This record gives sequence, structure tokens and C-alpha cells, in this order.
Amino acid sequence: MKFVAFERSKQGTGASRRLRNAGKVPGIVYGGEGEPQLIELDHNALWHAIKKEAFHSSVLDMELGGKTAKVLLRDVQVHPYKQLVLHVDFQRVSAKQKIHMKVPLHYRGEEESNAVKLDKCLINHILNELEISCLPADLPEAIEVDLSKLEKGATVTLKDIALPKGVEPVLRGHSAEDTVLVSVVTPAAEAAEGEAPAAAEGDKK
Repeated sequence: MKFVAFERSKQGTGASRRLRNAGKVPGIVYGGEGEPQLIELDHNALWHAIKKEAFHSSVLDMELGGKTAKVLLRDVQVHPYKQLVLHVDFQRVSAKQKIHMKVPLHYRGEEESNAVKLDKCLINHILNELEISCLPADLPEAIEVDLSKLEKGATVTLKDIALPKGVEPVLRGHSAEDTVLVSVVTPAAEAAEGEAPAAAEGDKK
């Protein structure tokens, strides 16, 4: 995705307030070989952009002063109750340096699985995003997870899925086997039926 930013010379609370009153959003670009740079963006264009999943999870092309740079969105400050972006941070990226990003997990096929079709189980999505490490060129907008083979009582861990080429998970003390993405939950009525005989045995005692 591409967006346009403009250089910003003034900083401080008063300057930021004037920018917002003029329909602009103050921001900063940092990282890489350059110095941190103050920028401003059109508020309405940014508001629509931040609603798109790809704006948060992909390498962006920022046009600034007639030049284009590769950046990642790192932080967005939004007003607690107004539809107003207060500040935005971007990080420059190098094609040769690995980046850490949280990428959405897109689950598909669960309605076709035996767990849902035959056993009427519920599918519990434990994780909806995954932190990964990769080069900018290998960054996926999302990771697809096929759930069409799910069976009753199953769990899907990180070890069970194939990550895109060049992508590694950032596990932070956990193993791939311990990182549960999806669990299959038995219907409540069936679980209650399973408990009934045990309760009856207890009554006999």
C-alpha cells in the first residue's frame, strides 16, 4: 500500500493541535540510516487506511518530498471516543534487515470439516495473529490456516501449519508444539450427556 506524507517543521502540543484542526495528523518516521523525521498526513486518508488490515501488517510505500521509502506502521494513537487519529509512528525498513511483525491468521474451511459438519462441534480460535520474523520482501499480509480436516477433540498448534517461505515464528519462551492456534470444543449438550452416567453412579453409592 502507498500513502503520502508531508514534512513537518514545528512540534509541540500547540503545533499538533493546530495541525489536527486543519485536518492533518502529526507523525514521526524513525529507524534505518536516517534521523527521526517529523511528518504530517491527511487525516481522512489516514483514517480510511487504518481500517484496512494490510495497512497494519504489510510493508508500506511512503511518498515524502518526491521520494518513496519503505516503512512499517508501528503505533497509532486514536482519541478514546472521537473518530480522530492523534498521532502516528512509522519505522523505516531495510531490504536486508529482518523485521518483527504481528500478522493476522486467516482461518478457512472449518465449515467443511467433520468436526463441524458431522459432530456439530464449536471451533475456538485461540490466536488471531502471530508474531513473525522475516525480511521485508517475505512479509505476508496474512497467514492462511486450513481447518477443513478438523476432527472432534482436535487442536491445531503452530507445528501443524506451514508458514510462508522465509517466515519464522517469534515464540518467546514457547515451543511450536505448545502454541495452540485452534481447539475443537464438544457441544454443551453432548458434554452434559457424558456427565450424566457418572452422576448416576455417584447417586447409587
